[in-house]
Amino acid sequence: MEKWVVAAKRADFKAIAEKFGIDQVTARLIRNRDVIGDAAVEEYLNGSLLNLHSPHLLLGCDKAVKILMEKIDAQKKIRIIGDYDIDGVTATYILYRGLYRCGANVDYDLPDRILDGYGLNRSLIERANDEGVDTVLTCDNGISAVEQIAYARELGMTTIVTDHHEPGPILPAADALINPHQKGCPYPYKELCGAAVAYKLIAALYEAAGILQRESEELIAFAGFATVGDVMDLTGENRILVKEGLLQLKTTDNPGMRALIQINGLAEKEITAYHIGFILGPCLNAGGRLDTAKKSLDLLLTDSEAEATELAEELLNLNNRRKDMTAKGYEQAVELIETSSMIRDKVLVVYLPGCHESLTGIIAGRLRERYYRPVLVLTEGQNAVKGSGRSIEAYSMFEELQKCKDLFLSFGGHPMAAGCSLQKENVEELRRRLNAQTTLTEEDLTPKIVIDVPMPIDYITEQLIRELDYLEPYGKGNSKPVFAEKELDVLSAKEAGQSGRTVRMKVMNDAGAIRDAVYFGDARLFRKYLEEKYGCEETDRVYLGRRSKVRLSVTYYPSIHEYHGERSIQITILNYR
Repeated sequence: MEKWVVAAKRADFKAIAEKFGIDQVTARLIRNRDVIGDAAVEEYLNGSLLNLHSPHLLLGCDKAVKILMEKIDAQKKIRIIGDYDIDGVTATYILYRGLYRCGANVDYDLPDRILDGYGLNRSLIERANDEGVDTVLTCDNGISAVEQIAYARELGMTTIVTDHHEPGPILPAADALINPHQKGCPYPYKELCGAAVAYKLIAALYEAAGILQRESEELIAFAGFATVGDVMDLTGENRILVKEGLLQLKTTDNPGMRALIQINGLAEKEITAYHIGFILGPCLNAGGRLDTAKKSLDLLLTDSEAEATELAEELLNLNNRRKDMTAKGYEQAVELIETSSMIRDKVLVVYLPGCHESLTGIIAGRLRERYYRPVLVLTEGQNAVKGSGRSIEAYSMFEELQKCKDLFLSFGGHPMAAGCSLQKENVEELRRRLNAQTTLTEEDLTPKIVIDVPMPIDYITEQLIRELDYLEPYGKGNSKPVFAEKELDVLSAKEAGQSGRTVRMKVMNDAGAIRDAVYFGDARLFRKYLEEKYGCEETDRVYLGRRSKVRLSVTYYPSIHEYHGERSIQITILNYR
């Protein structure tokens, strides 16, 4: 059973509402997202490209520009080395397009997820050296490549690192290093993704090369795309990059992005952060997961409409295959958990030898959602067992794995996610030890639903719903608002949708306000819940549209529902009890 809690952050909501011409509910939502002070509220509501910080504030940026300008003038060969996920691919695209525009002799290389693993490695550097590369420029990786950067410099190559991951205790001795997290960097906003750091570098490079600012701003669509795809916090500068990026995506002249939008049936739709996170982004990621990330980069770089369509179709097919493989792995994991003693574990360690290693993190995330506990999914790699973990707020996965470091060949990560490799004979011991040492309580393992505002459904107006648009884009760090009302009468209910996974209802509160409601969940479980609580007879009455005793407390989000030209206020039910 979930625990429902109301956010109780305090402020003078009446004063904020009056100052910015918004509803007090909207003012409360903004405060709940830790936006405090007039300047921050103004930027949150009305932030534009004018609010972006200067790239010159990034430590190492001006030094990198100077080196790149010298290399471009001398026509030295520059190689961009990115990564195989959305952020790495789009960062590589931004740097390649920017350097090419400046007349650079530039190419790129991306690691193979299975053969190379993450980031810069010795073989990528040796390949660059063999092919006459003078300068290696990393993006979305490199901050931890201390030995690899040293090796590149031994071979006589110039090295520039652009990254956004947390630095370790020792930094690579690159000729220039750009990372907002590095010590002494005065850049005010630290949460940029790798593609956004790449965009900043190109903006400064264009300025040095005398290229108009509006040309660098055309790359924001890709920095914003990566910000969502890499699940960065949608706060501060990231919100501006994503808002502007979404506007640009509507009218993009990039053939590959246009083809990807078209093939996913989104050409006529308002593209939101949701579409990037759950439809377009996974297609770009599918290349690096099941084939090669170069296919995704080729999509973004092609000038041919025909090639763009062909590549977009390939990536869509790869993503559909990835979804099928993920569903199969997830079902196997659920069966394994629920037919063994593992169901009683507080930390789930699931060994799926046949699972593709690029899917372990996705499956771990889904299992975490289902069971609300830390999950590590392991599979048979080329030389050892490999896996990924996803955690919950009360459990630092990296710290807990560190306590078992003698069992690993390698491991790394942060509190909410981790990756590791180990010998097969250590899998069961890892499961035993993680569960023996955990201090997780039943309270920790109870999911919490945070309600922004308890709000009666009769308070909802079209004006308020329009105001909620100001809060978009939604995502990590800027979650979609959650409202709630207790004890609504359910006047009618019926299953809808092709898959029967939708329940459409009419609900009424104690003030007599009636609203359409929709629940996108498991319709079968919803009906079963009503039958268990109110009995089959009362439940049948609801589904026949007759008066009954059925009442529900719900969390919800309001919207405008349009059908055959008619508009009505509707609530989407998120949770019920």
